[in-house]
Amino acid sequence: QAFNLIPTLSAAENITLPLDIAGEKPDEQWYQQVVETVGLADRLSHRPTELSGGQQQRVAAARALVSQPEIIFADEPSGNLDSTSAGELLGFMEEAVKDLGQTIVMVTHDPVGVAGRHRIVFLADGQVVGELLDPTQETVLDMMKELGG
Repeated sequence: QAFNLIPTLSAAENITLPLDIAGEKPDEQWYQQVVETVGLADRLSHRPTELSGGQQQRVAAARALVSQPEIIFADEPSGNLDSTSAGELLGFMEEAVKDLGQTIVMVTHDPVGVAGRHRIVFLADGQVVGELLDPTQETVLDMMKELGG
């Protein structure tokens, strides 16, 4: 996956880039919370080539979250992360939904990662083939079995 990080910028600069372009300053408290949650506090001065793939993914996730947009589109946001980091990131994204009223549209193949979300829509060949409201891990797995996934 490509995280579209600017190779000449540090992780911190990549995270705040959309705000910098818009001429806005980040909410410092929120910025610190995002950086700590994604586990980048000690890597902010590093350039993308000095970061692992998982760390690069965390920079991209932090960049998406730091500007507090109304809608976040996330394509496999936890794909390259270990299970602990993935859980922390997904939990933080859920907090953003609750605290900031954000909407997250997420593409994932991880039934564990989507359990507990508000609504899951299953797609096959571009068509909606199923939907679950307030799913558990078991109902997600059952639906995947039913759909042949």
